[in-house]
Amino acid sequence: MPCVLLNLCEYDTQKLVKIKSVKLGSLKWTLNGVILMFICIMLLWNKEYQQYDLVVSSVTTKVKGVVKTNIPDIGEVVWDVVDYSGPSQGKNSFFVATNVIVTKNQKQGICPEVPPSGKQCRTDKDCEKGFSDQYSHGIQTGACVKFEGLKKTCEVSAWCPIENKKRPRPALLASAENFTVLIKNNIRFPAFNYIRRNILMNETDLKGCIYNKYTNPYCPIFRLGDIVSEAKENFGDMALEGGVIGVQINWDCDLNSIFHNCVPKYSFRRLDEKESNRTLYPGLNFRFASYSTVNGVEQRTLIKMYGIRFDVMVFGKAGKFSIIQLIIYIGSTLSYYALTTVFLDWLIGTGCYSKEAKQNYTEKKFESVQDREECFLCVSFVDENNLRVVKKSRKKTLQQTRPLSLHQRKNDLASMRTLIGVLQCGPSRSLPVQNGQSDVLPKSTETPLLEKPQSGCQAWCQCGCCQPSASLHEQLCCRLSKGRCITSSPLFSKLILNQSVLETALFYVDPLAELHEGTQLRHGAYAQFIRWRFGDITPRDAVPVIPSCCVWRIRAEYPSPDGKYSGLRLHQAMSSFQAEVNAQT
Repeated sequence: MPCVLLNLCEYDTQKLVKIKSVKLGSLKWTLNGVILMFICIMLLWNKEYQQYDLVVSSVTTKVKGVVKTNIPDIGEVVWDVVDYSGPSQGKNSFFVATNVIVTKNQKQGICPEVPPSGKQCRTDKDCEKGFSDQYSHGIQTGACVKFEGLKKTCEVSAWCPIENKKRPRPALLASAENFTVLIKNNIRFPAFNYIRRNILMNETDLKGCIYNKYTNPYCPIFRLGDIVSEAKENFGDMALEGGVIGVQINWDCDLNSIFHNCVPKYSFRRLDEKESNRTLYPGLNFRFASYSTVNGVEQRTLIKMYGIRFDVMVFGKAGKFSIIQLIIYIGSTLSYYALTTVFLDWLIGTGCYSKEAKQNYTEKKFESVQDREECFLCVSFVDENNLRVVKKSRKKTLQQTRPLSLHQRKNDLASMRTLIGVLQCGPSRSLPVQNGQSDVLPKSTETPLLEKPQSGCQAWCQCGCCQPSASLHEQLCCRLSKGRCITSSPLFSKLILNQSVLETALFYVDPLAELHEGTQLRHGAYAQFIRWRFGDITPRDAVPVIPSCCVWRIRAEYPSPDGKYSGLRLHQAMSSFQAEVNAQT
């Protein structure tokens, strides 16, 4: 019982429509082939069959080199790795000095401020005692003193003499481009427990190698000038103000045993803005000082150092074949085949195909279910070849309602030939017309109407034979324009009103039926008219409506004993009609 209640014992599948078309079939397989090719290319190009893991890395560096420089006011100085490396620059970075400004023997005292940091003045009133800001080298004393020539600046209490601002050209340590650095990089891929480093040669080869991307791409010893050149920069120009160079190490590894490959690839680029006229405070510099005491007075040597910082950045991803990843990729790409269906459905719905083909395809693929509030009616006019599907209106007569769509009529010719053949065999037994139930179309689904028809031509009638009705959906004529009524056709009398044909039609549905009511013949005539004018199945499950002239002609031939008739209940008529058709087929 729970299985039935929860629909666990049922299986639902989609409804498929097969269209026999060479064009659509060829286009379908062409699109599927293109999609399959795309899936395979992306599978191999991006290696979607592999499981991936990101690199975990550590970097250490060692710079080597010695240079001799002649510094103004100091003389010749030999710089080694301790002098030009400067303070620590942080993780995975190293610094090399390229230019310096040295200010010797600074002592605490008073001296004129240096422009542009110092304010120029004419008298002591232009200087404010105790004033300082972030650009000052000291605190103003309130005096205006001579600086250079005729220039005067405010006197400050600071380390005197104040730092020299003139930067040496060319750079004092420009020959640092011949320094070398050993970059040691250890990596690990935790998911695969794989460890490796970028030193891929023995000790003898390592000592004599210098990195060159053409001749020795795996050597971890780099010449600084080569690094800057690979970053498309000039070392001499960059040495003046300093800057930041990025050293990128990329580990793109394939850990499959057959295609195993895991070697580093190096690339270089400048990270800071190099144009002085495009940015404030270009380059890279910092200050530091060495302190000493002379004759009991503390003094210092201030050094402003320019240089290049090298940031080592490690990227990497390792892949290894995984059947799970392959299945996931194949499953995710199967949805791409839905694009073929979407495109073909769109193509059929556009002007590339006829309106009839589009409508026929839509009817076959989609099955609409109506509720009681929104009912579609099917109308057939004798002077029009198509069936009309209209929506029930509460303001207009059915004769005046505009159609939603037009459809070709589908007749059951085999059944009609069988019934017409009865006419050649002569009349069969007649049934007594007894007091019957109210008539329906095709079963008892009617509501009371007028007790007897009223004669007179109606405004919506085109044949002159229709009778008035209080229901808007029953105000329907057999014709769309003025002309002869369909009831005057000889076939109407033989096919719809002939008792032999009606009895044969009733026995065709139920061979062992007991015909004992005249009402059954009237109901059979209704169903016979529907089969004749509407076919076996109406489009969009619309309810077929019999014209008023035909209804009253049938009722005149097979009247109700009490003279009372009923109208159609629209929400029940369609299910009754389908049951009648299914019983015949």
